[in-house]
Amino acid sequence: MMNAVTGSPFLVSLMATVASLPFFLFTLPAGVLADKVNRQKFVCGINLCLAATAAGLAVLGWLHLINPYTILASVFLVGVGFAFNAPAWTSIVPQVVSDSELPSAATLSGLQFNISGIIGPVLGGFLVPFAGANVVFAVNAACFLLVVLAIRQWKQPTDPAKLPSESFFRSFGTVIRYVRYAPELQVVLARNFLFALFISVIPALMPVVGLQVLHLGSSQLGFLFTSMGAGSVIGAMFVISWLRARFSPDSVTLSANLLIVAAYVLMALVRQAELFFVVAALAGVGWTLSASELWVAAQRAMPSSARGRMNATVIMISQGAMVFGGVIWSSSAALIGPVYTLLGASVLFLVSLLLTGRLSINVRAVLEEKFSIALTRELVPA
Repeated sequence: MMNAVTGSPFLVSLMATVASLPFFLFTLPAGVLADKVNRQKFVCGINLCLAATAAGLAVLGWLHLINPYTILASVFLVGVGFAFNAPAWTSIVPQVVSDSELPSAATLSGLQFNISGIIGPVLGGFLVPFAGANVVFAVNAACFLLVVLAIRQWKQPTDPAKLPSESFFRSFGTVIRYVRYAPELQVVLARNFLFALFISVIPALMPVVGLQVLHLGSSQLGFLFTSMGAGSVIGAMFVISWLRARFSPDSVTLSANLLIVAAYVLMALVRQAELFFVVAALAGVGWTLSASELWVAAQRAMPSSARGRMNATVIMISQGAMVFGGVIWSSSAALIGPVYTLLGASVLFLVSLLLTGRLSINVRAVLEEKFSIALTRELVPA
């Protein structure tokens, strides 16, 4: 819709940045809330708000009030909903599996997300030409209501509180103290920042390349994102378990990131749509492998009693890098074009991998004691 309304590559790329900005602004407060409220009710309420936002966007379309500003505002509001949803949602998974099952649970979680990422763009790509984008927004609103129904079926375990209660604002200080005394989490945060900075090339530039370089239609653009989702599914089902059985998390993430670098170079050079879909699938494989390993490392480097806040910190750092990277790549695409931006990003990504080779994410245990020390220092006056 943005491409049809304006045709501006900067505004098309800016949508990914606007979607990531709420994660940087609101995820940490959302993480504090995720540790203090009933996560089941919290997630249900957020998805009701997301349904209302999607329905509002459909109404604006039917009233012919869609313009670049309403599109960006709607994307931002949806991002706010996901920002508040993410810490509670990611904290639910470790509640229902053991530590040994965590890598498999992470793979399964990413797999279901990417399967929906295959189906969604295909449906959207076919519905837009026949029924219009407004119908897609309305269907999207109904799908959020289905999420609410699914979450209500989950039987949330009740864990006894093991640490003293904190005020809402003091919880932020606890996060800072824990990160300060947990070098393992510092490494995970640094690696997440760099990965997000360079992976933001995909949401920022792939639509621009598809629409304005390859001249794809709406259905073909849907297939482009579907191809990336299919690559993610292949990586989750057939690749990551084989790699985990033979290599360390550091080796898996390095291989995945090198695959992404190669995909960026190919995206800059390939001009045949079908071959570009294959390149997008390779990028999806690399994204899934690296993101999955970083997520597992983060879960093992944080205490279960503050998982909401710590997950929020990881998400905030990652999405802040996505915002920063989105501005850089979209501005670069507007100045020198998407092709040279892709080539430059691939070179810079490769350099960052060489510079961060010693930052290991081979984390093996949850560091509950360090969190207890940090919390005690926060609650007990000197």
